[in-house]
Amino acid sequence: MSRRTRLLLAAAVLAALAIAAVVGHRAAMHQLQTAVATALGPRASLRAIEVGWSGVVIEDLRVRAASGWPAEDELRARRVRLRPSLASLWRPGWHVASVTIDEGYVSLLRSRDGRLRVLPALTEKKPAPAHDGAGAGPAVHLGRIVLDGGAIDFFDASVRQPAHRMQLAELDATVGPIDWPALASPTTIDLKAQFKGPHRTGRLAIDGALTIATRDAQLKASVHGVDLVALQPYLLKVNEGGVRSGTLDLTLDARVKAQHLKAPGRLTLTGLELSSGGGVFSTFAGVPRQAVVAAMSRDGRIEFAFTLDGRLDDPSFSLNENLAAKLAGGLAETLGVSLGGVVEGVGGVIKGLFGR
Repeated sequence: MSRRTRLLLAAAVLAALAIAAVVGHRAAMHQLQTAVATALGPRASLRAIEVGWSGVVIEDLRVRAASGWPAEDELRARRVRLRPSLASLWRPGWHVASVTIDEGYVSLLRSRDGRLRVLPALTEKKPAPAHDGAGAGPAVHLGRIVLDGGAIDFFDASVRQPAHRMQLAELDATVGPIDWPALASPTTIDLKAQFKGPHRTGRLAIDGALTIATRDAQLKASVHGVDLVALQPYLLKVNEGGVRSGTLDLTLDARVKAQHLKAPGRLTLTGLELSSGGGVFSTFAGVPRQAVVAAMSRDGRIEFAFTLDGRLDDPSFSLNENLAAKLAGGLAETLGVSLGGVVEGVGGVIKGLFGR
């Protein structure tokens, strides 16, 4: 075979491979476009959905809320970019290399009974009846989810009516990979956001990894400078005086291995000022109000450390109750008061913020 013939043959093979790659990529794009349109459901709307070489782009996505939801929308985003993986062509299920969400918004609702509801339009669909042995749907692999400039409204109907609202803004996060529905792979989390309050804005950060199926985790979480007025329903009973000002800082280094949790943390209350009212026996998180006022007048802050320790698979172990007890003990010791009413008060805060 002559040199020229070999070159022509090589060029033809490369051209065929290039054409196959283009055709395969376009096929993956159209598969993903069809899956997205089906998954969004009837309450969703969008300005445009485009298929390009780099992926599927959805413009001005909106999922409207049903009647009775505390916000107008369950979900919206200025732009969603999905980049598929060619693995979808030869592996079962959907393989998405990355999902990038620009200026996304999500509203969450905790009902009166403490149940957290997230995107009910998508997650609370009635399953379609199976035909000819069809299963519940293909597995989905998400390589990476990126949130850029997002926002979250958290409405809590378990503490008061109408539902108490807390806001996260300027949320930037990278999460992945996620394998649905097995959820057996470690998922890394890097999240930063602002915690909005009436008087000031605090900061929230979460960093680490979590395996959802086994609950193995290594996570560091912190909140800094959170406005205590925004947490008022969790700290005070209806007949007590309100919070005028103050901030909360909390750090937690949580590790879970083989269902065993160990998580040292530290809590700081700074500049706490309480409104008058509530009477002589009024409390703050179950602690006598006078003890809190005296500590703040003397030191300007209340700070203590605690450690959570227990087995998550032990039926007698409750994360909420364990955390409440640890914080209650630290707060009582710091203020020099009896533990009596502290557990109940701090327990209400923890159960309110993290669930029942």
